[in-house]
Amino acid sequence: MYRDRAGAEYSPLETVYSANTDLADFLAGPYLPLTDGLFLAADTPTADRIRARYGARARVIFRPARLVFAAIERRFREALLHRAKSDLAENEPQFSAATVVTKGQASVLLIALLVLFILLAAFPHLFCIALAWVLIVAFDANAAFRAFLLLAGDRPSETEDAVPVATERLPAYSILVPLYREANVMPALARALRALDYPRHLLDIKLIVEMDDGDTAAVADVIASCDDIFSVIRVPPGTPRTKPRACNYAMPFCWGEFTVVFDAEDRPEPDQLRKAVAKFRALPDSVACLQARLNFYNARENWLTRMFTLDYALWFDYLLPGLDRLNIPMPLGGTSNHFRTKALRTIHGWDPYNVTEDADLGIRLARVGLRVRTLDSTTFEEATNNFGNWLRQRSRWLKGYMQTWLVHMRSPRDLLRNAGIGGFIGFQLFVGGTFLSALANPVLWGFLAVSKLFGTSTGFVSLDAATHVSIVGLAVGNGLFAYLAMLGPFRRGWLDLTPYGLTAPVYWLLISCAGVRALWQLIRRPYHWDKTTHGICKTGGVA
Repeated sequence: MYRDRAGAEYSPLETVYSANTDLADFLAGPYLPLTDGLFLAADTPTADRIRARYGARARVIFRPARLVFAAIERRFREALLHRAKSDLAENEPQFSAATVVTKGQASVLLIALLVLFILLAAFPHLFCIALAWVLIVAFDANAAFRAFLLLAGDRPSETEDAVPVATERLPAYSILVPLYREANVMPALARALRALDYPRHLLDIKLIVEMDDGDTAAVADVIASCDDIFSVIRVPPGTPRTKPRACNYAMPFCWGEFTVVFDAEDRPEPDQLRKAVAKFRALPDSVACLQARLNFYNARENWLTRMFTLDYALWFDYLLPGLDRLNIPMPLGGTSNHFRTKALRTIHGWDPYNVTEDADLGIRLARVGLRVRTLDSTTFEEATNNFGNWLRQRSRWLKGYMQTWLVHMRSPRDLLRNAGIGGFIGFQLFVGGTFLSALANPVLWGFLAVSKLFGTSTGFVSLDAATHVSIVGLAVGNGLFAYLAMLGPFRRGWLDLTPYGLTAPVYWLLISCAGVRALWQLIRRPYHWDKTTHGICKTGGVA
């Protein structure tokens, strides 16, 4: 037993399990009570804090910080695992995708399907015309809204020229890198992170690996043993096995004022962290996150990577800046999200049940009164260069958008009150419109295919009007999508990619395939994380 300064006896092992406040203090040290007044600590100032809290006779063993953190992780593994999985669901269940569809939403959906079935049976001709009109409005509204955002985003932000922060005033920066079956790309990742123009003693890089992924863990251990800016966090097995769950598990170990998430194949521009600090310092504390631009270093590998590049150029160089300027809730990209660490912890981190956790987090920040802004710095990634890999990735993104829409439409009135009328409409058009357009597109093409194969009049219904509506709507929507795709690369001067925008209608049909797959997975496997394979591109140069 050990006596505190008030003379009361206690065991340090009891304090370890007493409360989350103790865990937070241990992590802040870092230090860890062992037994019989013995403590594990990282440095002399921490030892002084230990003696001030537990008594002057406390004995301290000094070990490197990464070993202290590892000891804390082992001691608190079950508590950390529970928090990674359940923190949001237990504290803010209205924002958790652990429930795919609420009872109220299920009732509305069933009633709507019943009404549609009755209308189809009673008025088949009018039903097909009305369906064609509804889908065309949804499809073309999404395209028109993107055009509007392009106009709004085609202007520099008033804070892009923020004053750089002097090196001696830079804060600590945590970098989370969730990894799963990524052993082959980790050497390149380590080189890219070492190339960051930021003081090494202020970098806190967490390589987050799954405990049963031995190959990735082995490479991570080698990297960490050779360079003390890296540390390895092993996530125990559990469900749901998702990137946000892994990030939540590692989040308590971050000691930076700011935190950024990078993916395994990322190559951020070297000055990105400095730019983020400068912009955060120029903006109020209500700005909780900065989204850097994303694009690809293998843009010209084949047609699919070129189209993916046009997609990203439009999205990150124009559409997200447009949302930023109009103060519409912004779905984040999956990487290069820079956060104020305190704000991220306040909102309980990521939703481990949402497979596009970044999109959800951007909306959730807006709903609690915090802003997301864009950052004029690019992280280059690897564009998937084969259809199977691309389909899995895009299906997961669209499934996550469906999850995000369902979660935040549980109470439309609350969303309207939180986001305002502009934010509410923008959410419907940008988040809802993204997956609805993908689902509407093949139905409209289906009207044309059926009329071509069987004529505009069948024994059941006349498709002439629906076909004409579909032709006009598809021409307008696909024409606008193609035009926007051609404008996407202008900001970067990649004009050789512009002609490929003419093939955007074909690319949109592929997205529709992903949309149908996403809807099926939402019903059957809502939390399944389709893994994207990295390290398979044939070119490595920056686009």
